[in-house]
Amino acid sequence: MDAELALTTQILALSPDDAEGGQTMVDRVTKESGGPPGFPLLGDSDFGVINRYGVFNPEGFDGRRVPHPAVYVIDRSGTVVWKFLSTDATVRAENEDVVMALERTRNE
Repeated sequence: MDAELALTTQILALSPDDAEGGQTMVDRVTKESGGPPGFPLLGDSDFGVINRYGVFNPEGFDGRRVPHPAVYVIDRSGTVVWKFLSTDATVRAENEDVVMALERTRNE
């Protein structure tokens, strides 16, 4: 991501975990990547935001209640300008696709 996008973009991660589960995730990422995530991890243990965006996975994953993998690019006015949603918990958005969506948003 170029410097201008880095200065004008905020990445947030949403997790269905409570505070303890979120800390476990941060600890795991820190151990695996050598440092904490470079973005805030927001807890949604009551599934309010997850349900609002329609990404709840009724089948769960490994016995846990989870959302489907999703990425949203939301512009400053609050409009979803790009999204990725998969019903396969092993399929994730490609970084290149997210960056391209951010660049398109900047150029609009």
